Formats: sequence, C-alpha cells, structure tokens
Amino acid sequence: MNFFRVEEQESYIHIRLARPDKYNALDTAMLREFREALGQVRGSDRNLVLISGEGPGFCAGGDISMMKEFSDEEKYNDLMDDIDAIVTEIYTMPKIVVAALHGATVGLGLSIALSCDYIIAEKESVISMNFIGIGLAPDGGGHYWLKERLGVHHAKQYAWEGSKLSAEEAQKLKLVDMVTSDLLNQAEALMTSWSRRPLQSMIATKTLYHQAGLEELEYYLKQERINQRKLSETKDHQEAVRAFMEKRKPEFKGE
Repeated sequence: MNFFRVEEQESYIHIRLARPDKYNALDTAMLREFREALGQVRGSDRNLVLISGEGPGFCAGGDISMMKEFSDEEKYNDLMDDIDAIVTEIYTMPKIVVAALHGATVGLGLSIALSCDYIIAEKESVISMNFIGIGLAPDGGGHYWLKERLGVHHAKQYAWEGSKLSAEEAQKLKLVDMVTSDLLNQAEALMTSWSRRPLQSMIATKTLYHQAGLEELEYYLKQERINQRKLSETKDHQEAVRAFMEKRKPEFKGE
C-alpha cells in the first residue's frame, strides 16, 4: 500500500494513515486503499484496532482535488461508495476501533474518527467539521455521528459554525473521549488494558447498538450523497474552491 501502514501488534492491529506531506488529506486513491486496509483488518484475529496518522496531523479531510470528480456522476458515485464503505466498515466491524488524533482533524477526517468506538486526542490537536467553509455539508456520516454525540440541536449549530475546537473543548462537548499529552503511549496503554478485559462482551454491546443504528446511518449516508452533489453545483461552493486555489477568503452570497 502507498498511503497506509497496517501493523499487527501483540494485542491490537494498527492502521496508520501515511500521506504526511499532504496532512493525510484523502484523495480517491487513498480512499480506495483505506477501504482495502479495513477489509484486511477485518480478517485479523486481533479484536482491537487503532487508527492514527503519520506526520503533522491525523487527517486534513478530503483532498480538494477530489472535488473535480463531483461533476462526473460515475466518478462521484464511486468516490462516495468508498467513503460510505469506510465508515460503515468501522461502524459494523466486530472489533473495538479507537482513533488517535493529533494535529488537525478536519471534515471527512473527523467523520471517519467519529465512526470509531473511542477517540483519544492529543492536547494540542485541533478538531473541526468545517464543510461549511467550502460551501458543502458534512458527509461520511458526519450528520449521524454529530447527532449521536451532540443531539440534533447542537449538531446543527456545530455543523453551521464550522468552528475549530481544541481537544479539551471537544472533550467537553463529548466529541472526544480522552485528552492526553502522550498520544501513542496512552493509546497503546489503552489497547493493553482493554486486551485484558472481556472483549467479547464489549464487542457484543457494540454490535447490539450498531446493528440497531445501521439503517439510520444508511439513511444519512444516502441523503448526504444527494445533498453534496447538489451543493457542489452552488455558486458558493464554486467560489470557495476558487478562493482556496487563490489563497484568499471566500466571499459567500448565499447562492
């Protein structure tokens, strides 16, 4: 694999996002590899999975280059198929999946982190669901994960604001479960601790809740796919892409 490292440790399997020069921003090739990596992990006999990112941040979200695919219906659907498969695989995998966040975790990167069962964040990390900053709305199940953790009212406000949160602010909102100044050592300690617990009991609880929620998650993924395609055609989104390329602040007009 070009963009992922999958390592089997004594008590867990570790997936590392490995496109550090691009802050692990997810393009079409990386999304396809992510899907393949998760399929590989599902077949492992380890019952604990840790997902982390190499380089300066966990994941800067979707690579801006992917937005070129939005105008081609077939490519767009292939792209969304991969995104949907990634978060659904994590959500339904009969293993406990932990995300370890450092640096920036933004947009689709945050949606993927929130699909995990537990989130540890480095104290200096920054977390944002800033789809609105490019004239889009959350995808990757982002609406579902925010609703589950924040409730509908606060989920709407957080999606609308697109604000950056420190790890401690995110923990207060319950978007993050643990904050630490020693991320990977703390994550490894958690893996070791949980490996000595009755993991099948933990997995049974996850499975019960998530099988009940799967139909609702699939509804959100379907609607996000429809919404994102429509929003990609708006003048505000097109202005946001131009502004990004020109390295300036976008001028939105509500169109």
